[in-house]
Amino acid sequence: MTERWKPSVTVAAIIERDGRFLLVEERTVEGLKLNNPAGHLDPGESLQQAVVRETLEETTRQFSPDRLVGVYLYRFRRPAADEDMTYLRFAFGGTIGDPDPARTLDTGIVRTLWMSLTEVRESRDRHRSPLVLQCIEDFVAGRRYPLDLLDCNASVYASDSKV
Repeated sequence: MTERWKPSVTVAAIIERDGRFLLVEERTVEGLKLNNPAGHLDPGESLQQAVVRETLEETTRQFSPDRLVGVYLYRFRRPAADEDMTYLRFAFGGTIGDPDPARTLDTGIVRTLWMSLTEVRESRDRHRSPLVLQCIEDFVAGRRYPLDLLDCNASVYASDSKV
């Protein structure tokens, strides 16, 4: 039997305050790149829990998601390194608190920065992926879906659940 293909599930926070968007600058194999606060879904957590955790780790700020902005499928290929990954990204909008001075930014995150929509558009060549701008554009366009669209079955939290 061949192994089943599985995309990598990620979450992202789209945060706007006073016309500016919160991004992170992170180290990648391609150099410093800009990204939405984002990361991978971990075992035993809901999508909302994942975006709260990832945002806290990457920005030291508490994020409160209040809407789903969109769901995105993106294929990333780097032939030189024989990499071919597909990401399934869930982007959330919401509010964010102030930085927690007791926390430090996650490994690889250099800094956080607030950028206008124009600045985000003009920095495309520095984006981690095309989804950085696409999610922000969808947010600006008013895409908004209720969080109850997403269901997390209790089996996700059970340590002895059988698949």
